[in-house]
Amino acid sequence: MSTLRGWSRNPSGRLTHQGGEHESALRILRALMRGYPGSLTVRLWNGAQHTLGNASSFTLVLRHPAVLRELVLRPSPVQLADAYFNGLLDFEGDLFEVIVLKAHFERLALNWRDKLDLLRHALRLPPRQGLQLADITGRFNHRHSRTSDREAISHHYDVSNAFYRLWLDEQMVYSCAYFRHPSESLDQAQRNKLEHICRKLRLSPGDRLLDIGCGWGALVCWAARHHGVIAHGITLSEEQLAYAQERVHREGLESQVTVELRDYRDLPQDSRFDKVSSVGMFEHVGLRNQSLYLNHVRGALRPGGLFLNHGITHDEDGWNPGAVASEFINRYVFPDGELDRVSNIQLAMERAGFEIIDVEGLRPHYALTLRHWVQRLETHREAAIAQAGESAYRVWRLYMAACALEFESGGTGVYQILGGRPDGGSWPAPLTREDIYR
Repeated sequence: MSTLRGWSRNPSGRLTHQGGEHESALRILRALMRGYPGSLTVRLWNGAQHTLGNASSFTLVLRHPAVLRELVLRPSPVQLADAYFNGLLDFEGDLFEVIVLKAHFERLALNWRDKLDLLRHALRLPPRQGLQLADITGRFNHRHSRTSDREAISHHYDVSNAFYRLWLDEQMVYSCAYFRHPSESLDQAQRNKLEHICRKLRLSPGDRLLDIGCGWGALVCWAARHHGVIAHGITLSEEQLAYAQERVHREGLESQVTVELRDYRDLPQDSRFDKVSSVGMFEHVGLRNQSLYLNHVRGALRPGGLFLNHGITHDEDGWNPGAVASEFINRYVFPDGELDRVSNIQLAMERAGFEIIDVEGLRPHYALTLRHWVQRLETHREAAIAQAGESAYRVWRLYMAACALEFESGGTGVYQILGGRPDGGSWPAPLTREDIYR
């Protein structure tokens, strides 16, 4: 078989450039890491090892020269993430230390001479061959139709119930926990969160509770068992639905709890519920659908009822799908997920006719939650790979570690906003918060 001019095949059959992969790789590495404030060791595909800086805190393992080739063609942290997900790049050391590379590549600026020189060296390296992870951004493209929303939810949540069970808490809660102190266990912190929500909603025996995006049924079952409510949960995930229905039966709550596969847009608009909760679901609605969503919630809530919206926010207006973090999340994790400022979400709730009663920021709680999840996932690495595959394990591991750092830095937040549907000026909650913390 003939090869392109300047290329030959080594004894293993892989294409190499006569100019030397190693020299080109070093030239590219030095240029790309210029100005990097830390230090690291890089091990190349041929076993050669190079340290940049003084004492390295971690080692990047490049298993294929295509990683450097693609970084030159598009110097973005997304390329590093993609290479890691595909097994072309790995690391030795603390994952949280590795993620600091994201900031370096986001601010990397090369002049045109450097770009031309690096392009010449990059083209000496062989391109990637074989399968890559599918780019799902074009498949969904933030349409937020009933069909695309169901497909997006399925992409993220229908990985495997057994996969999530490996690293979530005993209640199977996939949202921010509530820690009374940093050393508290994840299991206890998630129980705290479920109870915290129930107390904020001032649930009483006989109340009719609607949980939108009910997940694996933790909140509806907790509210029924501990507060005596009649709870109904809706989800778009068939895997979650099956688990939640089995859970209701297992806990003997059939007379109090029902769960169904339903889109929020198909909720009956006859004010049947006394209280409504939405925990970790608002991020999937889409910014252009905020008012539609909130109007449907208001329509399902009786006058004088309470609505608790628990959702992730960020520190910018709107959602820029071209930003690095946005592209990463939408491409690999949450297709069609969109975030906004907490102030904009409150404004949207007010415009939909809700009176804001209480707002609580939980940013440090989510950072702690995510670190627990990463540690538990890493502990169950082999079982996680057996359930969902190597790529899915790597995606969730990197995604949750990066999110933990985002919450710690303040770029991302999470808020519980309690709103009421007005009823002639009556106040739907006690005068103080004492009953929540009693």
